[in-house]
Amino acid sequence: MADSRTLRYRAHNGVRAFRRWVIPYLQSRLYPNQFRPILSYLFTDWKCNMACHYCWTYDNSRKGMTRETAFAAIDWLKSTGCRVIAIMGGEVLLRKDFIVQVVEYGVKQGFFMYVPTNGVLMDPKFINDVGKAGAATINLALDVIDEKPGLPKAFNRIEENFRYLVDNQERLGYLVFLNMNITGGNLVDIKRLTEMAWENGVSVDYHINERPHYEHEHYRHADNDLYITPEQFEEADALFDWLCDRQRKGQPMINTVNHIQAMKRFIRGEIGDWPCRAGQNSSAVRLDGTLSPCFGLYSDEQDWGSIGEPRFDRDRLDAMKKRCTKLCLSTCHFNMKEYYTGSPIRNWVRKHAETGGGGL
Repeated sequence: MADSRTLRYRAHNGVRAFRRWVIPYLQSRLYPNQFRPILSYLFTDWKCNMACHYCWTYDNSRKGMTRETAFAAIDWLKSTGCRVIAIMGGEVLLRKDFIVQVVEYGVKQGFFMYVPTNGVLMDPKFINDVGKAGAATINLALDVIDEKPGLPKAFNRIEENFRYLVDNQERLGYLVFLNMNITGGNLVDIKRLTEMAWENGVSVDYHINERPHYEHEHYRHADNDLYITPEQFEEADALFDWLCDRQRKGQPMINTVNHIQAMKRFIRGEIGDWPCRAGQNSSAVRLDGTLSPCFGLYSDEQDWGSIGEPRFDRDRLDAMKKRCTKLCLSTCHFNMKEYYTGSPIRNWVRKHAETGGGGL
């Protein structure tokens, strides 16, 4: 049974989730034809200290976002009703002091600040600093237990800092979850990492390996061998079924069962149009302050506007989604689709209020 400190911690997370996710969501339902982002991505860096073969979201020649642009983006997003910001990269911890400043400013402006990292540059000082700044969630991206070709995000590389991160979540007030990309090279590791998360009272989040929407000159691994092949469909299906079973048995999981089941169709190329909310209830702010509808469309060359001047035309969005939803099964946007088509958003608050602190 959870002690009083754990109960206070979970209650705090539940209240924060209600204020930052549910209230903006309800407001967006009152203004269905307006751009009302529930979640926005803030790309502070496009550099990375790793080269995962499935990842195209880095180019080590790019300069990072300036403090002025970051703060201006936060101020503008506040004016739109948004209250959740996911800092994005690259690897955002390449500039740790800068990220702490951005988190601190965002929290003061009333935001739920979400910090992702591969964990290699994470250390106790940063964990303390970003926790005291008010980070709501620290998303630890891991794909394997031991490093494999093309999959360097390995638990054994960051185990010591993982322990510190988990042990101090109640004291510092953040949530921890593991973010895993399911590929043809880590189907067994996904199970092991999922079990490890359960043992440590940590939530989990899964993505399915996707091909980039556009060609990128800096991306050298477009033909990598990490995509799930037909020979692996049966093994992958068994994993998806196992994850759904874990979800039903109570393992804290960001994904819905519907999303995991959709992965079976996605790997076979059978996923059709689905009602993605990008550009309606989400946005992404690029390094220079220009906008795109979402994370996956960062490199789209259409003019979607800039900070303070969004140009998310509904007809253009609908035309774009006829193509891009066949290539993408975004966890965040699939969840958002569920909340706008009948699934109760109270489940999202429950997940925040029941996760972390003292085990499960």
